Amino acid sequence: MQRIGVIGTGYVGLVTAAVLADLGNKVVCQDSDLRKIKNLQKGIIPIYEPGLAKIVKKNIKAKRLSFTFNLPNLVNKSLVIFICVGTPSGKDGGADLSSVENVTHRIAQSMKEYKIIVEKSTVPVETGEWIRRTILMHNKCGIKFSIVSNPEFLREGSALEDALHPDRIVLGVEDERAEKVMRSLFKPIKAPIVVTNIKTAEMIKHASNSFLATKISFINAVARLCDKVGADVTKVAEGMGLDKRIQRAFLNAGAGFGGSCFPKDLEAFIYLAKKSGYDFGLLKEVARINKQQKQLLIKKIEEAVWIISGKTIGVLGLSFKPNTDDIRFSSSIDLIKMLQSDGAKIKAYDPQAMPKAKKELKNVKFCRDHYEVARNSDCLVIMTEWEQFRSMDLTRIKRLLRKPIIVDGRNIFQPKEMARLGFTYKCFGRV
Repeated sequence: MQRIGVIGTGYVGLVTAAVLADLGNKVVCQDSDLRKIKNLQKGIIPIYEPGLAKIVKKNIKAKRLSFTFNLPNLVNKSLVIFICVGTPSGKDGGADLSSVENVTHRIAQSMKEYKIIVEKSTVPVETGEWIRRTILMHNKCGIKFSIVSNPEFLREGSALEDALHPDRIVLGVEDERAEKVMRSLFKPIKAPIVVTNIKTAEMIKHASNSFLATKISFINAVARLCDKVGADVTKVAEGMGLDKRIQRAFLNAGAGFGGSCFPKDLEAFIYLAKKSGYDFGLLKEVARINKQQKQLLIKKIEEAVWIISGKTIGVLGLSFKPNTDDIRFSSSIDLIKMLQSDGAKIKAYDPQAMPKAKKELKNVKFCRDHYEVARNSDCLVIMTEWEQFRSMDLTRIKRLLRKPIIVDGRNIFQPKEMARLGFTYKCFGRV
């Protein structure tokens, strides 16, 4: 059993804390949001992630997981301290590390004995070095410490599964003492451990996310060509994916990627390359293609309804992907704002993300389910591939719509079946 501190109770921090507690460690989780901490102490979870509420409540009851507003208290109780705070994009495209710096400063001032400080947040190369300098600057007593980079590879919607059964665990370390502790901490998780220096570990995270984003933009570019020549992008992806060198994952054409990771990490990687003297043109094109997908979706809606102004457009899905309530960089949110600027009236529904979307969107009618969205709408646009949208009664949907038009931003239906049912069906690269 290790004494663990986790700073930050967002998607990464809360999942990390819950999983480490479930493995038998004593975990204290801290956040600067006092209201959030008080809710967590009562077992009220601030985010939607399948299975997370259950595992948090279980470990609170077992006294392995606790929550505090007091950061110095966390530092004093912990040997290993995970930094899981936000690193949003700055104005110049680089990551805003002000929260990381602030937390590091406070850790340094609170240290009274040896600590292992782990950067878990997605950060650019050299962040570990800055964390080290900050601690040396503010740790007046000269307490010894180690810095570790342990990047997360969690997918929202399956974060617990990814944390308990990861493809790999990456440890960027610079001394044997820290490596031994971190190996022991992750020993119960049966996964390959890649041990590198800190800068290499930081690079692995950005390179991984940027490569996955590249796969998505590549298949979206292929889908555009499929639309022009009459090929089916889903079959193209299937044929490509059976090649073990390529594989099928992330070859899904549609409205483009969103979320808190891919857009931000891609931008940060491009910025890092520029700062280092390299023009990463490939990744710039990946970002450009992704941005164009929303414009392409607007064009498909125009092809279906002709004039957008004055039309009622129903939007199914607000989160950037299914099984999460996260709307950060959501293609759906961007699309709604674009449609509103063109004069459309919007109705929308999402199984989990509406409370957050209501804070972001204005003049949208939020509905109780997908059938209410369809009622008297001129067009239905599918933006998140929730399972309940895949299984909805399409005959009923057709009756409720003013016109039987579906624009599918996630390619969840079969074009021939939709034509048989009498729909005007627009999607990406399908025949």
